[in-house]
Amino acid sequence: MRATGQERTFGVLRWVLVVVLVLVTAFPFYYMLLLSFVPVEQLLLSPSRLWYALQTLTVDTYRTVLAPAEDGGQGFGVFLRNSALVAAATVVITVLVAIPGAYAVARLPFTGRDHVGTLFLAVYLFPTVVLAVPLFIAFARLGLQSSLVGLMLVYVVQTVPVSIHMLRGYFETIPASIEEAAAIDGAGRFATLRRVVLPLAMPSLMSTGLYVFMIAWNEFLFALLFLSAQPDRWTVSLGLAQLSNGIEVPKTVLMAGSVILTVPIVLLYGLAERALTEGLTSGADKG
Repeated sequence: MRATGQERTFGVLRWVLVVVLVLVTAFPFYYMLLLSFVPVEQLLLSPSRLWYALQTLTVDTYRTVLAPAEDGGQGFGVFLRNSALVAAATVVITVLVAIPGAYAVARLPFTGRDHVGTLFLAVYLFPTVVLAVPLFIAFARLGLQSSLVGLMLVYVVQTVPVSIHMLRGYFETIPASIEEAAAIDGAGRFATLRRVVLPLAMPSLMSTGLYVFMIAWNEFLFALLFLSAQPDRWTVSLGLAQLSNGIEVPKTVLMAGSVILTVPIVLLYGLAERALTEGLTSGADKG
């Protein structure tokens, strides 16, 4: 009887904790989403309200955010295009570079292989600010300091080491016997990687790609450093930061910009949730 009572108590406390955590994590996004549809006049009349009638809500804030600057908007349509191009290119190049690198570290014997993963992660011991100035000077000499291509290359440099580390852990969980069987059938190393290893590693590839996309989509420091003088090349994060600094910009418009920055990541995570979970947990027991 005592054990049953304790189980019921812990069961109730568990659900209370779950509800509290859901509220803590979901409420800020709900309030941001709500304010993005509220007319600024309504917000000024009752700034503490947590619910508004549907007929009072409007999408004019999103029109203002997405409209070009010459039409009185904030130009987020251009920012979305720039961010999408940079993030997509970063994902493609990073994954293409990381796949052979991770496979080589996981499967090919060479001196110091056990320490390569540590060296890759050692890159992240250096603060981003320390690397910002040398990278800016180097790219300025190459003529890429104010271009989306230069920003994309910086993101690739940032994300390749951790992507190799992530993919290496998954490749090491794939039984070597499968690759040996492919070799017996006459498949070379590249054919084995393309036809056998990559299909099995698809969950890890998707989780790595999503991780890289999130970094490239949300990054601010290098976007500010490289593109601050070129408003037509700003990314969404840079545009949102400039929007938040505007004295005359209504907070409802700022919330609409925040939603635009957040929603693509939420949608991608929702679409790839299963693959992301499998990719993050697979190979957790490997180095």
